Amino acid sequence: MSMNEEKLNDEERTACEVWTRVMGYYRPVAAFNKGKHSEYVDRKCFKEKPCCCEADQ
Repeated sequence: MSMNEEKLNDEERTACEVWTRVMGYYRPVAAFNKGKHSEYVDRKCFKEKPCCCEADQ
């Protein structure tokens, strides 16, 4: 933490709403039922590698 950075108390923080794509549309994670929330927690994030054929161009 740098010298100019302030530490916030929990009361000073703003809640962040997380949205994710489900079946072609976006929904807030807070609106998920137990089953959908469980599926969301089990998801794995990945970064797709660039296509090797695009590197030649």
